[in-house]
Amino acid sequence: MTAQRPKRPTMNDVAGRAGVSLKTVSRVVNQEPSVAPELATRVRDAVKELGYRHNRLASSLRSGRSTATIGLTIEEIANPFYASITAVIADYAAARDTLLITASPEENPNDEQRLLRDLCSRRVDGLVVVPASRDHAFLREEVELGLPVVFLDRPAGGVEADTVLLDNYGGAHRAVSDLIARGHRDTAVLLDRTDVYTMRERLRGARQAAVEAGLGDGLSVRGGVRDPATAAAAVAELLESPRPPTAFFAVNNRITVGAVHQLWRMGNDAALSGFDDFELSNLMPREFKVVAYDARELARRAVELLFDRIGGDRSAPHIITLPTRLERRGLR
Repeated sequence: MTAQRPKRPTMNDVAGRAGVSLKTVSRVVNQEPSVAPELATRVRDAVKELGYRHNRLASSLRSGRSTATIGLTIEEIANPFYASITAVIADYAAARDTLLITASPEENPNDEQRLLRDLCSRRVDGLVVVPASRDHAFLREEVELGLPVVFLDRPAGGVEADTVLLDNYGGAHRAVSDLIARGHRDTAVLLDRTDVYTMRERLRGARQAAVEAGLGDGLSVRGGVRDPATAAAAVAELLESPRPPTAFFAVNNRITVGAVHQLWRMGNDAALSGFDDFELSNLMPREFKVVAYDARELARRAVELLFDRIGGDRSAPHIITLPTRLERRGLR
């Protein structure tokens, strides 16, 4: 037998608990004047007791109002990849007299849900979301009410919406296949967490390249590598092991930076490929390769989809996957 979800309290429930009319409840939750203080207090007490959450999006849709505001949630604002994404979306919004509100849950699912609920309560006209979790069913009601949402870089879970992705699997497969073709049979993969979609797909592509080359799962995987410092430490430790790798595959730009610096400091000639290009990559002190792509195009496609939806497009959700390419970087 399937368990039923608890019924969410409604305005009618609040009106019944407070002993007032539905119109009075509506005035209080929408912060309208002319409600007697005693009645307003009763309504607010009932809201708190019942755990009622006012759906400002529904109010906005019913009134037909637009706020000329969109929301963006991203990870690691300091990361050049996300900075580029934000800049493109901000410029696109500004050109349409629309304000952009940006927030970062820093890969915390609870913070993501809190931030997205808050953005919805502010009656934003649409959202671009770089997911921090696998479950976005809490947005389903807002999407069904008409809130446009586009997921960027990672897919959503529990809700159907437009999604713009990179070919993470293909890019990683190409990078590791190239390392193997250059004679490297012992490659170490440096990553943070496999519960993140991009990391998981890149690891899957790397492993498949090894399988196709007859190496089985011939990769050593080092997890918990979050930034340049932990990347440098991991590279140093692996190179000092009894069987050091002859090549490294770094799954994002910050890990690549740490790996480049550590290999250079140690004077080691191990090969290196990394996913994501980054500013000044051509000035790094040694040669390596990157899985490159157009980050600005990724953002542009996402924000165009969002404004198409805001403009009335009601077609089925789109899933767009942008290509990657393998390129040389560093001083040669």
